[in-house]
Amino acid sequence: MRTLSYTVLPEDDNRLIKRVARSKIGISSHQLARAKALNTLCLNGESVHADHVVHAGDVIYVSLIDDENDFVITPENVPVNVLFEDDDIIVLDKEAPLATQSSPKQPDNTLENRMVYRYRDVENYVFRPVNRLDKGTSGLMCVAKHAHAQMKMSAQLHTPAFVREYLAIAEGAPNPPSGTIDAPIGKADGATVKREVKEGGKESVTHYETIKTNGNLSLIHLRLETGRTHQIRVHLKHIGCPVFGDFLYGEERSDLLAGRFALHSAYVRFTHPITGEVMEFSSPLPEALSRLMEE
Repeated sequence: MRTLSYTVLPEDDNRLIKRVARSKIGISSHQLARAKALNTLCLNGESVHADHVVHAGDVIYVSLIDDENDFVITPENVPVNVLFEDDDIIVLDKEAPLATQSSPKQPDNTLENRMVYRYRDVENYVFRPVNRLDKGTSGLMCVAKHAHAQMKMSAQLHTPAFVREYLAIAEGAPNPPSGTIDAPIGKADGATVKREVKEGGKESVTHYETIKTNGNLSLIHLRLETGRTHQIRVHLKHIGCPVFGDFLYGEERSDLLAGRFALHSAYVRFTHPITGEVMEFSSPLPEALSRLMEE
């Protein structure tokens, strides 16, 4: 359970504690309701009513208690590659192929199964990914450790405050070698998962730069300005350079990349949801993709 605190400033004198908690701590109305119901909204160490009046110098405490997970996840004792962890967030480097979340269709062998085991001693643990990666994509992921952190991180996700950069090995060579793909994306006709560039789709912008080419393959650096489902995969197909091994938008190559395709989340930069610190992390191209590019 995470507890947030805030010392009341003179500008907040004589305000209701619920107003200050919402505006200065930034908790959601749902979290405030949970805190009220469970008596975890406190002033100077004592539980108080949400309409209690605060004064300068008072210290507000709000304990964040997650809702129970409504889907039973089987813990799996498989380590995850953690790059950073504190009381609010965890940054990890996901392998591929590995689905991010469990579902009735795939209940086992997911990152969520592994995280549930890692936090098996946390009561009512809920897996809260901020930026999700496809099963076939490896690399950096941010996971919130409570609902408040997830809310604040998600608010950054599709803004300049949250930078996401990828490396892809694509078939062919982009022309021009660098530029911006500004093409709307929507669901393909009659499909539930597959997307395509289409009129009337959602605005989608990807910036790219070709790092090098080798034969019919190109190593491309990409930065997302928007975050649509399968955005990089759809945009690279749109310019005639599908991600190598992409079964949905190109040609599956299980002989060279078993169960995955050549897309890697290589860099993230964001603002910590509680401390306000700007944080950045990078991950090198996995060996399997480096070997593919060289050979």
